[in-house]
Amino acid sequence: MTSTARIDKAEITGVYGALATRFSKKQFGEVPDPLGVMWHNRPVLKAYFALGGKAEKWGACDPSLKSFAHLAVASLVGCSWCLDLGYFRAHNEKLDLDKAREVPRWRESGAFTPLERDVLEYAEAMTRTPPTVTDELSARLLTALGAPAMVELTAYVALANLWTRTNTAFGIESQGFAAACDLRPLAEPSGVASSAP
Repeated sequence: MTSTARIDKAEITGVYGALATRFSKKQFGEVPDPLGVMWHNRPVLKAYFALGGKAEKWGACDPSLKSFAHLAVASLVGCSWCLDLGYFRAHNEKLDLDKAREVPRWRESGAFTPLERDVLEYAEAMTRTPPTVTDELSARLLTALGAPAMVELTAYVALANLWTRTNTAFGIESQGFAAACDLRPLAEPSGVASSAP
């Protein structure tokens, strides 16, 4: 399954291209569509890779919380590619898939703890335009997580917005990563979670 992006994918060439292609195929089984589109501007692509690589090394916030937050952003923005990849990565990182698949309808689901629900609400509140983060929600998260994890979660949600909005603007859609792993489909978004930010 391949999406039809608004910008045609560039031919990925050269030594760096061979490395990127090999790494992508090893990690995902195929070259992700965003790589082909972003290949048109390698300095931007390298900055995205560098930022993503650094974010992967952050360790103050629980990886499950960041994964759920990213899926919440992707669901709200409507980035099927990020939802697909996020679910695939949750599988590969051995996170709770029953919870991960419920993120698009987290308000109706009984799968989440109060902290996880606050994280999902925070991710959506940061994603809305204008943002709707409240002092009360921030205070609850700060008490539960501590300042280092709260800073990391906030930065990670901001990055999730960068990635999801870029893919959505390019018209990049799901490539079927999760389906390739025989993962159950994600839950359908609720009316509230899928409303336009």
